[in-house]
Amino acid sequence: MKFDTTSRAQLGIAAAVLAIAAGGLGYGLANLNHGDPPTASTQGGRKILYWYDPMVPSQHFDKPGKSPFMDMELVPKYADEAASGEAGVSIDPARTQSLGLRIAEARTGTLGSALTATGTIEFNERDVAIVQARSGGFVQRVYARAPGDVIGKGAPLADILVPEWAGAQTEYLAVRRIGDAGLSRAARQRLLLLGMPPGTVAAVESSGRPHNVTTISTPTGGTIKTLGVRAGMTVTSGQTLAEINGLGTVWLNAAVPEAMAGRLRPGEGATATLAAYPGERFTGRVAAILPSVSAESRTLAVRIELPNRGGRLRPGMFASVDFGGTARTALLVPSEAIIRTGKRTLVMLALPQGRYRPAEVQMGAEAGGQTEIFAGLAAGEKVVTSGQFLIDSEASLSGIEARPIAATTSAPRAEASPQGAYYTNGRIESITGDRITLSHEPVPALKWPAMTMTFRLSAPALARGFKKGDRVVFSFDQAAEGPVVRTLNREAAR
Repeated sequence: MKFDTTSRAQLGIAAAVLAIAAGGLGYGLANLNHGDPPTASTQGGRKILYWYDPMVPSQHFDKPGKSPFMDMELVPKYADEAASGEAGVSIDPARTQSLGLRIAEARTGTLGSALTATGTIEFNERDVAIVQARSGGFVQRVYARAPGDVIGKGAPLADILVPEWAGAQTEYLAVRRIGDAGLSRAARQRLLLLGMPPGTVAAVESSGRPHNVTTISTPTGGTIKTLGVRAGMTVTSGQTLAEINGLGTVWLNAAVPEAMAGRLRPGEGATATLAAYPGERFTGRVAAILPSVSAESRTLAVRIELPNRGGRLRPGMFASVDFGGTARTALLVPSEAIIRTGKRTLVMLALPQGRYRPAEVQMGAEAGGQTEIFAGLAAGEKVVTSGQFLIDSEASLSGIEARPIAATTSAPRAEASPQGAYYTNGRIESITGDRITLSHEPVPALKWPAMTMTFRLSAPALARGFKKGDRVVFSFDQAAEGPVVRTLNREAAR
């Protein structure tokens, strides 16, 4: 094809126009990009999606600075956190100190079984004597008693005139003078059936004259709880005149939290201290665990019976009581690491590379700032003890699921822990003293198949509360005398 001079000139002009237009467009785009703020930046080679306040993680900011909600710096959200395949919240190690994070390790230790509660001293309601009139009559005299008085055994309360006794006693004395032994026995028996005390009958026999006035005395010592006799009043047969409560022993009714009541058994020892007697300790035993729970305080009343030598312990006194018991081995974490949601119990796991993930656990008893973990954690795993609520809030907003209990009860069973212990699941076949027989699953670390064998318990208290047929997760080590069970926990429901 051939082009003339005019055509070549036109093509050159068109090319120049296109070049100028392209240059102008590029300049405009450059200015546009330069004028708008970037939607993402980088820090330390990591791409940042946005900044946020850990206290209000739902609010996002496009640049760093001070939080408008709290007096703290905004925290970056990195792109690789969202893209990571491992569940968990990632926090820059430089930020952990400003957030106040503290880490602790779940470890096997000794859980003290001591339990402290408070309560009040009350009367022993089993040591109550009721004073009644055996026959009807009239009160001639009272002995200046009042409710609340502390009296001894045999203390007089009132003199009562019983007219009915006079005739019967006169008849008895007449029969005695006749000398008929059979009639005398019958007449004497009639006096006793009329309610006369044997002492009154003996006084009639010795004096030879009627005694129709009887003195009502207390059958036991103690304090007068009620007194219903006054001078000049008429009393009927069987009428209650007084109620006497003994003071030889008293009850200490202690309020024990519902969650801890299962650790107590009737007959266990208890030691009480009272503000009235500083430095002294009063020893007793658990007499009963009452069946009802207080709806307001969620506590059970535990009744402790205390000897009351000298009557020093008085009803109404406030006391603190320590319950005895034996310590046991358990998997422990600091109590402050526990997150109670109302529906379940969580801890915040501290994972490698600054990642954190909630894990569901089954907790047991608590003592000395340590909480027992039945399931959901393995020895050696690390948990957050301070600042975990901030991370849990972020995990919830990010849709991160808590690690279920079942994932932990099965994971460590085939591995030896750094301390030389082995974990597996099993079923209890029998418990005898310090020996426990278990049908357990395979232990690949020792090349053991599933089998039934007997283990020695490191402490007999480990098997407390367990019975034949229970499914358990346990750890053991290989001692010179054979395998020894170190921890024993119930297996979580599947």
